[in-house]
Amino acid sequence: MKRHLWHIVAACIAMALSLGAGAQVAPVNNSALNSVSDSTSHPIEVSLITFYPGDEVFEVFGHTEILISDSTGNYYINYGVFDFNSPGFVTRYIMGETDYLCAVMPPELDGGIKKGRKMVKQQLNLTPQEAQQVWDALAWNVQPSNREYRYRHFSNNCSTRPRDVIESALGHELDYSQCDYLVGKTLRQVMTHYTRNYPWEQFGIDLALGAACDTVIDARTHTFVPLFLMHALEGISVSRNGKTSPLVSSTSVVNPGSDEGMVMPPTPWYLTPLFFALLLLAVTLAIVLRDWRRKRLSRWMDTAFFTVAGLAGCLIFFIEFISTHEAVCPNYNILWLNPLLLLLAILPWIKKAPAALRWSHIVNLALIATMAMVWLSGLQVANAAFYPLVASSLALSLRAMMLKSR
Repeated sequence: MKRHLWHIVAACIAMALSLGAGAQVAPVNNSALNSVSDSTSHPIEVSLITFYPGDEVFEVFGHTEILISDSTGNYYINYGVFDFNSPGFVTRYIMGETDYLCAVMPPELDGGIKKGRKMVKQQLNLTPQEAQQVWDALAWNVQPSNREYRYRHFSNNCSTRPRDVIESALGHELDYSQCDYLVGKTLRQVMTHYTRNYPWEQFGIDLALGAACDTVIDARTHTFVPLFLMHALEGISVSRNGKTSPLVSSTSVVNPGSDEGMVMPPTPWYLTPLFFALLLLAVTLAIVLRDWRRKRLSRWMDTAFFTVAGLAGCLIFFIEFISTHEAVCPNYNILWLNPLLLLLAILPWIKKAPAALRWSHIVNLALIATMAMVWLSGLQVANAAFYPLVASSLALSLRAMMLKSR
């Protein structure tokens, strides 16, 4: 259960660590890239390295590195390095101001091979000049004064950074239009695929991320996921001097493993958010029925339920309006989970506040009705566990409206 609680917290902050993070250790030997300055005397090979998903929360979506090789050795460039124990990391993480590092790091050091994750190498078909541009860009990136960058889980992560370096060397964005399998999906659908065995992570994602995740994204945007980038490059060709050739010259499996990745087994149904939400609804309806029969409000139930809901609303409010995370605004979950619900936890205990309590419940019912219209319109997709939770809130407010608060 401790693991699930951490998953909820991590996922509610927009999965900022989950999309492509690869390591939590210090960078090594970053100055090594300065050893090559001329691709004509030291031929350079550039490859994309893709790790399949791992079993940690920050490995759910896989990981991407660039392997650059010459006569002096092989250098794995990792844009997914972070140090969870660095001063202020958690504060910046919650605010959406997390800085990641670009480092030279062999896969043995970040645990990819040690854990047995599948690892695929795609050697890129680049000219010596293009390979030199990649080298120069990476040599600049790994320097202590340049290695930090502001992490963005959809647009600036360990997968998009290598993609951008490759595109910069080619002098143009790659054409992903021929990748038919990347058409017609939304960000939420992509994330749901990778978190299908992790219902608590998906629950947190659906709470924290807003309507922007439910609009169809273009093919290039899909490449924020390492496996999508890997498959996309296989189908892309580049033209030079009137001649067209595949961007990927060869593909090999460096470390064998499952095509599904090292994902955790499915969460048992009795430990899923939906089960607990349905259990809460059953308890709520039983209390509502009991209150109706005895014509008296169970104030403790309102206090317990609306305190938790109000605090969750405070978290959503913070993420949506104060943090700088991507795709969190607008988030219509603020309609049914908002700080105003704390009033419904407090007002039942104040003797002189029956009118305020009644109006607070009216507002809650109106917001729930608006949320229902948002879901019906498809403007924002709901997690299955949301429905029994909203039904519980609805039942408590309707019961309070029909009974005296004393």
